[in-house]
Amino acid sequence: MIERVDSVRDAIEEADILLELAEEEASLETSREVESKLVDIERSVTQLEIQRMLSGEHDKLDAIVTIHSGAGGTEAQDWAEMLLRMYLRWAERHGYEVDMVDYQPGEEAGIKSATFTLSGNYAYGYLRAEAGVHRLVRISPFDANKRRHTSFASTFVYPDIEEDIDIDINEADLKIDTYRSGGAGGQHVNKTDSAVRITHIPTGIIVQCQNERSQHKNKDKAMKVLKSRLYELKRKEQEEKKKEFGKEKREIAWGSQIRSYTLQPYRLVKDHRTGLEIGNVDAVLDGDIDELIEAYLLKQ
Repeated sequence: MIERVDSVRDAIEEADILLELAEEEASLETSREVESKLVDIERSVTQLEIQRMLSGEHDKLDAIVTIHSGAGGTEAQDWAEMLLRMYLRWAERHGYEVDMVDYQPGEEAGIKSATFTLSGNYAYGYLRAEAGVHRLVRISPFDANKRRHTSFASTFVYPDIEEDIDIDINEADLKIDTYRSGGAGGQHVNKTDSAVRITHIPTGIIVQCQNERSQHKNKDKAMKVLKSRLYELKRKEQEEKKKEFGKEKREIAWGSQIRSYTLQPYRLVKDHRTGLEIGNVDAVLDGDIDELIEAYLLKQ
């Protein structure tokens, strides 16, 4: 970080010298060089500011992401799948490794829910900006009368915490169920009770995993997700007590969306926390969400 700050300082000094030279010689070419350097400096300063915002205790860690469809049946489930694709495309653009932990398809289209881990530098630091309720407004492809519908889906993001973190889980507090994996796929599907659902009774948190063939592996993955969610719950409770983020904290609940994606009657993505608006909705839904994430981090 210190080296990057020094580099920016050197670039500013160099631009200052070039500016003086441009004024003395009335050189248009040198003036353009100064403008180019200022653009680079501005970009470097923005990246330094973002890096400073990614200095949280667990920002460097991998992320565990869960998407849930809201009320509205097929409409909401289709929207949840669109969000899932958006994050998977973003992960692909940045070279993150994705491991799908749980995938619950909808009855007609889309998904009821999905949980995946994202492995790579600062995965949690970046994607924590996406936690909250996302609203979609569009002409429904499932409505024969072509009416406009509003759909909701929620995104939850947790740090993939280290194994040695101080989270005490009492086995007596767990209700563990096994069931047959659902959905399309190989011969193994629906033949053995390999899928695992774990309920943490004191908090009511439910996690599940069905993507591994082994019940043991599914249980291990489900426990890892549970541990991360309990840690996140503990962290939020501490934040509430200290009131460190009182103004920025936003409850994840229907009606308190962090972002709206409007496809009709106009096309616009608006982040309600930062006020940032982007007209290229297709690019955003294809995973181009860096500007939205960075605006959130910088606002902090």
